[in-house]
Amino acid sequence: MSIPSNRLLRLLAVLGAGVLFVWLLGSVLFLARQALEVWERLAQGPTWLLVLVVAVMLSISLAMGAFTWWLLRPRRPRVAKPQEAEAEPAPPPSREEIVERVESAAEAGVDVAEVQRELRALEERKATGILYVSLFGEISAGKSSLIRALLPEAQPEVSPRGGTTREIEEYRWRTPAGDELVLTDVPGTNAVDEALDALSRAEAQRAHIVIYVCDGDLTRTQYCELLALLALGKPCILAINKADRFRPEELELLRERIRERLAGWPHLEIVSVQAGGELEAVRVLPDGRQERVRRPIPPRVEALEAALQRLLDQDQALLESLRDGAVFRIAAHHLAEAETQHRREAARRITADHARKAVVGAVAAVAPGSDLVIQGYLGVSLVKSLSELYKVPIRKADRERFLALVKEYAGTRRTLVLAVAGNALKAFPGAGTLAGGALHAVAYGLVFQALGRALAQSLESRGELRPLPAALSFKETLGEDLEDSARRLAQLALEYARDKGAADGQRAAGGG
Repeated sequence: MSIPSNRLLRLLAVLGAGVLFVWLLGSVLFLARQALEVWERLAQGPTWLLVLVVAVMLSISLAMGAFTWWLLRPRRPRVAKPQEAEAEPAPPPSREEIVERVESAAEAGVDVAEVQRELRALEERKATGILYVSLFGEISAGKSSLIRALLPEAQPEVSPRGGTTREIEEYRWRTPAGDELVLTDVPGTNAVDEALDALSRAEAQRAHIVIYVCDGDLTRTQYCELLALLALGKPCILAINKADRFRPEELELLRERIRERLAGWPHLEIVSVQAGGELEAVRVLPDGRQERVRRPIPPRVEALEAALQRLLDQDQALLESLRDGAVFRIAAHHLAEAETQHRREAARRITADHARKAVVGAVAAVAPGSDLVIQGYLGVSLVKSLSELYKVPIRKADRERFLALVKEYAGTRRTLVLAVAGNALKAFPGAGTLAGGALHAVAYGLVFQALGRALAQSLESRGELRPLPAALSFKETLGEDLEDSARRLAQLALEYARDKGAADGQRAAGGG
């Protein structure tokens, strides 16, 4: 009689558990016996030895407990200090470096108009000798209202709807101490239009002093924006607006919390202000009726005026130097963008030129295999041309490895490329007699377009040619925008093929 397999397994499990229980019980009894024997011997020995052993055992137990707690304790999220949250910026370029780069870029054909406008605006502001103070912050933080509180005669547009200021507005202001300033009101950040955010940040960098306006504790976005300004060495005042919403003790706690978050920047001034406005209240009339009334809230900006004056009383040459450095950073950024755009356009022209040459070479090839020689030469020429454009030296081994991978990937997609080329040729009447040579010509053109795009992207983003990632990018790029590209290349191939055929016919007739 056989025992079912599942029952046999249960019996084996019970047997194993019994053996394990006996082993554990024996181990406990053995350890208890050993412990008792050790304790008896210690009790019979000198008292100092017993005390020493007990102290050592307690020390080991405490150390083991502390180590276990250190491993298993819940970890609190680490709060980055300002120096860690924002890397130390590189020193700004000097005026001479910027001018030299602009002249060199202009000679190379780069559009430097934006950079030149930035430098001219800096010179115009320096010529006035007036310090600029920019009010910066998110939409609806109360920047325009704060200007109206400082300058009762100014009437910037103030609206309860977010994002009223759509362009930079300037207001001249003479402080109570007699210093003449220009207050600039910029569009609030975090608006729908991202271009306005860039406009506001650039103006904040151009100013000598920035007043960062908020209406409560800093959000993560505000914290990062403020750190970016502080990292430039820009003198900043953090103005907590709408202070009437807080009780004095709440306002002090808020200031302390912000000071703790920005402890790495001791020169940041934190003040609380009230830009004014109106308070709506309900008044009970003698006859019991109620009516809503609006009562003006007087502005309180004395703390802000005092903080501004402290900064103005410092070395104004230092303020000018810090502002110049920030503007030179903006100019360098605009110049880098213009150079990048110039290289991209030049890379597109180089790629299109080599794709055209690939098409013409494939149509013109007469000897068997001569088209392969032509395409190999063009491939090397394309890599060298883009290398010179991006000023990135490419080793011969990397170039050959990249072209070999491209050839391999192009071969795996040969059917797709030829099918797309064939469809493009069908769109042109009378292409049937010429389609044989033109078909491969269009395919070569598509390959060279993808080759140039992938290589340019690698050189721009990585600053070097890494054969495998660049070849994978070629493989992906080869499938993009095939139809439109194939149609343009097909037209080129057919036009050249017809011209070549007509020329061959004339030579044949002349020879006859």
